[in-house]
Amino acid sequence: MTRFDAEQPVGAGGAGCPPVAQTVLGLHGQSTGLSGACGTRLVEGTPRRPLATSVRMAVNLGGLEMKNPVTVASGTFAAGREYGDFVDVASLGAVTTKGVSLNGWEGNESPRIAETPSGMLNSIGLQNPGVAHLKEHDLPWLQARGATVIVNVSGHSFDEYVQVIEALEDAPVDAYEVNISCPNVDAGGMTIGTSAASVEKVVSRCRAATKRPLVVKLTPNVTDVTEIARAAEAAGADALSLINTILGMAIDAERRRPQLARVVGGLSGPAVKPVALRMVWECAKAVQVPLLGMGGIATAADAVEFLLAGATAVAVGTANFANPTATVEVIDGIAQYCERHGVHDVNELIGALEC
Repeated sequence: MTRFDAEQPVGAGGAGCPPVAQTVLGLHGQSTGLSGACGTRLVEGTPRRPLATSVRMAVNLGGLEMKNPVTVASGTFAAGREYGDFVDVASLGAVTTKGVSLNGWEGNESPRIAETPSGMLNSIGLQNPGVAHLKEHDLPWLQARGATVIVNVSGHSFDEYVQVIEALEDAPVDAYEVNISCPNVDAGGMTIGTSAASVEKVVSRCRAATKRPLVVKLTPNVTDVTEIARAAEAAGADALSLINTILGMAIDAERRRPQLARVVGGLSGPAVKPVALRMVWECAKAVQVPLLGMGGIATAADAVEFLLAGATAVAVGTANFANPTATVEVIDGIAQYCERHGVHDVNELIGALEC
């Protein structure tokens, strides 16, 4: 196992060893060498940043310039403040905030989290304090740190989506992610995102409200995700993000009761990755706008798979709960993969799957 001294300059490793590979702390579990913990040794009190690399890591997601292709899945990173001691938020491709509504939502009753094999179910219900709180407390914090910001926009109605965007137009926001896919609310969310007609209506109204990059988040809980993708593209989406969580449930057999108060919730984590990969691959063939892929990404190997399937960028979600530096490890691991395979620009990986 290679050890890296935080005082040692990058590039001081063995001869012929790529810059990122020289500073890998430990690799395990996969012959690809992408699933281990990559990066510098943490210095106490210093948030972790990606390592220097010769690979060009910047991507463009529908007009949003990202310094690397890694962001976080909405709802797994709050607005970044909670992870600020672990990760330099400015070093990520973007920080995607938790979903925000106009006046704030209380969320669903507890219990609203259940662990499942290779994943978790959540039924949080888009709890948030509202857009005014985001503007006053969270966006200034992100701006002060130089982060690229995607705000996840939620609503109970078409009007509310537009009102949230209008409220944010004077705020330091780089792009919007329109959440028409949350399965844990009774109005808005997935109830809008499962119909091509309603998707076109809400996206076209959001499009008219802003000139900023507009990413539309798709639900997997449909018969044909490409139909919804094409509807969002036709209505003016600059990019699509997928997948949101898959509707599922868990039962406590001893009590003969559901494990979630709302009975059903959204499944995320490694268990959903094969479904997410398939849907990204399908949508990459069906639309021209770039894709933000997510669903079960925990390692750089996972992320590279999404890029090969056609995603321009990826989002790390549930993995953040178990490993608060997962995002930086994924960035470093993608660079390491590129170095090992002679890839000079990460964009060369997008849609490079050989079928």
